[in-house]
Amino acid sequence: MSRTVPGNDAESGGWSALRDRGFELGSYDDDPQPYLRMVATGREMLDLVAGANPPVHVLAEITGHFEAVQTALRDHQVREQHRPFGHVDAPGRGQFMSPRVNITCLDRASASATVTFGTYFLGGNGAAHGGTIPLMFAELLGPFAGTDRTPCRTVYLHVDYRAITPIGVELAVTAWFEREEGRKRFLRAELRHGDVVCAACEALFIELRPGQP
Repeated sequence: MSRTVPGNDAESGGWSALRDRGFELGSYDDDPQPYLRMVATGREMLDLVAGANPPVHVLAEITGHFEAVQTALRDHQVREQHRPFGHVDAPGRGQFMSPRVNITCLDRASASATVTFGTYFLGGNGAAHGGTIPLMFAELLGPFAGTDRTPCRTVYLHVDYRAITPIGVELAVTAWFEREEGRKRFLRAELRHGDVVCAACEALFIELRPGQP
C-alpha cells in the first residue's frame, strides 16, 4: 500500500524505530524540533558561507562565532547511539552533510521525493557538484530499500550523469524496486528537472544477517 509522507512527518518507512536500533536521543525522541531548527540554521549558514566573499574584518568576526560554537559543543560529545545528527526521524534526518531529501510517497515498490541543492553544493557554472548526487540518491534509496523489509546495507550505487543538475530549484526524485534475489535488492532511481533526466542511479542493497551491524 502506498503511503503519502507529509513534509513534517518522519521519513521512517525504511527504518525500524530508532529505539529498536539502539538509539536513545533523550528529549529529541519526543520533540526533535529544537534540534531541527539548529540544523536548518546550519544549512543556511553553509549556503551563505559558500556564496560570500567577505572582507577580512568580517572573517575575523565570523571565525570568532565559529570558535564559540565549537566551545559550546565540545562538552556535549556523546556516543553514536545518542547523537541526533543523522538519526532524527524527519526530512533530512537532522543532518546537513547532504541535501535535504523530502520524501513525499513511500511504499514497498516505489518512492518519490523532492530535493533542492543549495549554494553549498555548487560544483561550478550553476551545476550541483557531481559527488553530491550519489549522496542524495543514498539518502532516498537507503530508507526505501528497507521499507517493510528487514534491515540492509548498500553494496553499490552506480550513477549516470545525463544533464546538468541545477542548484536553487526544486527537483523530483523517483525510485523503484527492480527485483529481489535472495538477500539482494536491486533498485533504480532518477533525478529530474521537469522533463529532463539529470541523473539515473542503479543500486544494490543486501539484507543483513541477524547480528550484523
